[in-house]
Amino acid sequence: MRDDKKQFFVVMHILFLLEIFFISSNGADIWEDLALPAEHLPYYFFSHGDVRDRCSRSSSCPYRELVDKVKCWGYESGCDANNTMSYPSCPEDAPYGWAKGKNDQMDQFWKSADFGYVRSRLEELTVFCKPESEADSFLSCSKYTRFCRAKKIYLDFTNAKLKVGNNRYREDLFKPGDVGGHCAMDRTGFLAEGEHKSPLQSWFAELEQYRSLDFRPIEDRKCDLVLDKPTIFIKLDAGVNMYHHFCDYVNLYASQHINNSFSRDILIVMWDTSPMGYGDFFHDTWKAFTDHPIIHLNSWDGKKVCIEDAVFSLLARMRYGLYYNMPLIPGCSGSGLFRAFSQHILHRLNITQNGPLESKVRVTLLSRSTKYRRLLNEDELIAALKSVGELEVSVVDYTHKFPFLQQLQVTHDSDIFLGMHGAGLTHMLFQPDWGVIFELYNCDDTHCYHDLARLRGLHYMTWQNMNKLTQEDEGHHPSLGAHKKFTNYAFDVSEFMRMVMSAVDYVKTHPRYIAEWRRKYGKPVPEKEL
Repeated sequence: MRDDKKQFFVVMHILFLLEIFFISSNGADIWEDLALPAEHLPYYFFSHGDVRDRCSRSSSCPYRELVDKVKCWGYESGCDANNTMSYPSCPEDAPYGWAKGKNDQMDQFWKSADFGYVRSRLEELTVFCKPESEADSFLSCSKYTRFCRAKKIYLDFTNAKLKVGNNRYREDLFKPGDVGGHCAMDRTGFLAEGEHKSPLQSWFAELEQYRSLDFRPIEDRKCDLVLDKPTIFIKLDAGVNMYHHFCDYVNLYASQHINNSFSRDILIVMWDTSPMGYGDFFHDTWKAFTDHPIIHLNSWDGKKVCIEDAVFSLLARMRYGLYYNMPLIPGCSGSGLFRAFSQHILHRLNITQNGPLESKVRVTLLSRSTKYRRLLNEDELIAALKSVGELEVSVVDYTHKFPFLQQLQVTHDSDIFLGMHGAGLTHMLFQPDWGVIFELYNCDDTHCYHDLARLRGLHYMTWQNMNKLTQEDEGHHPSLGAHKKFTNYAFDVSEFMRMVMSAVDYVKTHPRYIAEWRRKYGKPVPEKEL
């Protein structure tokens, strides 16, 4: 076996042993603590054989009927491709130069946008600080330090000055040895991973001064603060913009897969090197990941902190990352990773599906109270929608005054979600599987939300007939001048309704819509509904 493969399996074994500790150390009800969607449990059991066996032997386990169902995400050793959650659909060929053929096209999508991405990061994991005993520290990272895992790590913030300045991503916090562990450091190998050194692309700047220490930080009582709960570090993108902030959450979820743990009895630390507050319109989402308050790094100012087990999460703006800076191969859609993320968040935040309705299709129009990208004839469009008896129409304006969990419930109950180009369309991540996302006009930003729809596996629509669209003026970008995102629009009502009714037809003939309708109402879908 090649040395890199040996190292991969050594790292996986260490992660597996640590995961056993995570799921059993708090003594709580393990079945309640799993808090996973029923569909995900067989996948979890595949890589957690001890939990699966414990469930099969326990009369109190509510999931005993699932223990013999063989499913896997796709990145695990021994995972048969026939048992994975999904594989991308690529009905359209990629343009010339993108792929060598259909199989290559599908493989590229899976590796860049699906659970193949997790597998690639796992295969990259390299041990940079090797322990000689169980009492020693440990550091491993994926390529370019995009994801790292540390055991018994020492962080000295004595001279960090975290309560002054306004730079959230300072790179001068540590001098050599202020971060480190009692292990044998491959300094040369680590320094070779610095190519992606950048605030939201890697952890190289934060770990660059990691050194082998001549003491065991925790055992030798070198710490002012010791954290024995598993701890995840994350550097955050803009918390007031759903598109950018949910890059944080998607990457955090992918990191949990790499880490092989979905426990909420963990600590999450926001690595922000300033004393500034962080505006977070979507803070309720943290409840899907932790039962504890988010820790701000500046609360450790002046302290020496030691952590038993730490993860440095994948970040929002990595090169070729998820989903910002992702060159998504054309022609494919349906990422199992993104579908699983949606299910995971909805389940843990107790958002349930109240549809399909028996005789109506639910349409939600996202209104805007902003200066630009408003619908000049919004009242006309709403009236036209409400004139169709088979549509149940909702009009929402997702401002910070609209509680986010209520937003998620409305979105999850939207068969068709439509609105102008803008971050609010990120809500499509939480539409039902049969949903349609109608970006009324993309303002010449053609890939942003189309690609997100492809990742989620939704049907995407946008305005095509420019002769039936009216632009208020040329647009007024504060520095670039004329710009299509900085003006308002009116849409031809007849063409608008034609496109909406096309979306209705798509919803009502979607296999998952039909299956869920039959399950809910216990009868075949009437012919007129199809």
